[in-house]
Amino acid sequence: MNAIVPETFQELDPSPRLIMGPGPVDVYPRVLRAMSVPMLGQFDPEFTEYMNEIMALYRQVYQTQNQWTFLINGTARAGIEACLGSLVSCGDKVLVPRFGRFGYLLTEIAQRVGGDVVNLDAEWGTVFETDRICDAIRKERPRVVALVHGDTSTTMAQPLEGISAVCQEVDALLYVDTTATLCGMPIPVDDLQLDAVSTGLQKCMSGPPGTSPITINERAAAVINNRKHIEGGIRPDDYVAGNGPKIISNYLDLGMLMDYWSPKRLNHHTESTSMLYAARECARVILEEGLEAGFARHERASRALRSGLQAMGLELFGDQTNSMTNITGILIPKACGDGEGVRSQMLHDFSIEIGTSFGHLAGVIWRIGTMGYVCRKSNVLRCVNALDAVLRRHGFDAPANAGVDAVLDVYAGDSNG
Repeated sequence: MNAIVPETFQELDPSPRLIMGPGPVDVYPRVLRAMSVPMLGQFDPEFTEYMNEIMALYRQVYQTQNQWTFLINGTARAGIEACLGSLVSCGDKVLVPRFGRFGYLLTEIAQRVGGDVVNLDAEWGTVFETDRICDAIRKERPRVVALVHGDTSTTMAQPLEGISAVCQEVDALLYVDTTATLCGMPIPVDDLQLDAVSTGLQKCMSGPPGTSPITINERAAAVINNRKHIEGGIRPDDYVAGNGPKIISNYLDLGMLMDYWSPKRLNHHTESTSMLYAARECARVILEEGLEAGFARHERASRALRSGLQAMGLELFGDQTNSMTNITGILIPKACGDGEGVRSQMLHDFSIEIGTSFGHLAGVIWRIGTMGYVCRKSNVLRCVNALDAVLRRHGFDAPANAGVDAVLDVYAGDSNG
């Protein structure tokens, strides 16, 4: 009988990439360094102080005074599930406007936790008129309205102004998924009166996927606390269960997580230490630059990229008045088929990753992200220059140097003005 030879594989040595797809993107070097610092016990006073610092930092990032602003261990989807699973009880009506793939995700999650979901649908590449959403809220009188802010599948951003006031008219909670837009576009949580918001690190915050910052206001906290249930074995002596139905998930139970992040320090789970370090440093990098400066940097990079692409003869996808300022959709030229050959050559010859899309837009558009650490003039120029070269080899002949010149013109104009 042959002995089994253990296979240990090689040391990790990933190829260097410039990741300019819809996310994840390249991570800030400071964040990578922060992830390498030593572990601490989760109730070490130094570590619990870092938890307090996280809450203070993300209140600034979210532009909110919400006490309950903290991390959910897991990717951005964990934050979505924690919010919807803790706010939606079985049988609650949930209104989900869908203008891309991630509206379908919110529908799926709301249904899985027992919500009675009503959908509005808009053509992919467009967004909703605010009045259409508000009229549906008044008609349906949902318990929760769940809305994606920026849907990367279509590169569109839904305006949020005016929706919360109508939610409050009918006593509905407004949840917003900002995974793709936080720190790339303004999302002033308190000014918009959003009840619950979640995000991820891996896009405009240029961190690794693996933890989800959320914020919830007192309206949302009251609903969650009414469903309060603490598992046996860690219940404090003064524990009083809520009157509402138990939150289905234990791990993503915001009631227990609020106690974990409070001075009570409920021993709910072991915090993902290195991800907390990463989230802390992401917020520090962003706040040191300044939110407004970051928004302007993202807007300028997208404007330069789009100018370059159009100068090359490419057509942008969707309603440009409501496009995200950190992801650009491009219709794939007929000469390039489904576009996979171009994406492959961009990756293997130039080490640049760009994205395709989902559903009926797969093979129809490319998506180029200018987010976080990637969102810099040199990277926009590198991407446009490489795309120009690859397109020529795939039968699409753009005017020589037109794309690069257009990018440079945008940056030169901004620096002069």
